[in-house]
Amino acid sequence: MPRIALKIEVPSYRAACAGVPVLTDLLRRHRAGASFVFALGPDRSGRALGHAWQPQLHGRATHTSLAAHFGLRPLLYGTLLPAPHIGRRCADILRRVRDAGFELGLHGWDTLRWLAEVDKADAAWSETQLKRAMAAFEEIFSTPPLLHAAPGWRGNPHSLRLTQRCNFAYASDTRGRHPFVPVWHGEIVRCPQIPTTLPTLDELAEVANPDPHALCEQLLALTATPPVTDHVFTLRIEPGTTQRVELIEALLTGWREQGHELTSIQALASGLAVDKLPRHEIVVGKVAGRHGTLLLQGNEFLSDWRQAT
Repeated sequence: MPRIALKIEVPSYRAACAGVPVLTDLLRRHRAGASFVFALGPDRSGRALGHAWQPQLHGRATHTSLAAHFGLRPLLYGTLLPAPHIGRRCADILRRVRDAGFELGLHGWDTLRWLAEVDKADAAWSETQLKRAMAAFEEIFSTPPLLHAAPGWRGNPHSLRLTQRCNFAYASDTRGRHPFVPVWHGEIVRCPQIPTTLPTLDELAEVANPDPHALCEQLLALTATPPVTDHVFTLRIEPGTTQRVELIEALLTGWREQGHELTSIQALASGLAVDKLPRHEIVVGKVAGRHGTLLLQGNEFLSDWRQAT
């Protein structure tokens, strides 16, 4: 049976306290597995107003406004309103996700700061951000995280090295085609990447208020023919997610009808042998429908050299 792993991103306080309960109930009704990845530090979404004209620093899609991406009240967090601490204030909600049987993963500490600074950050900054998030995860769940999912699919050589050094079992920091061992400028990082393979709903939207039925049909058309190595679909919980329940239900139903098993990233990773995975270069590039650059799965390492000989 072909599989689609569902990666649910929880990047903000509002996503955790309002969106998570809705999504967990919906997934349980459809008997669908999923991986929830949490940001666990302060929600300083209001600082996005300071670089409102630099959408590449927000990680948002091309046709998504600031208000639609963050919400109106959250655009005051960390400026006119205190920044709510996600891990402390939403710990009980997050533990209920674990108790419902879903996989848990790490989505960083301060997602907006990560998106704005990670491209030029040094090793010390990257390690501080990750270690803070890991400590918060262990405090809430009494176990270290196994899955790392970088905000906005953005990172640097230091953050990739840390996925290996901090003993993550696997990561989903990239966009790509199939699982691989990442190589950055010739350096192999022994933490396999399970990349997002499908476009997100907001990337498919060509207008600010798209037709939900059309979005559903576009996405289902991309999964009609199963790939050899399964798919990963990322859903970011945002202010409009609770109004998109019918669209998400239609997707889950459609994927079931196509014969897909809806599961977690852990399920995809469990059958992988790291030593047998192909090694692929990490490249920094653009994805249609999204501002800024992301970490992408490039060519297989040394493939050009092998072809030349």
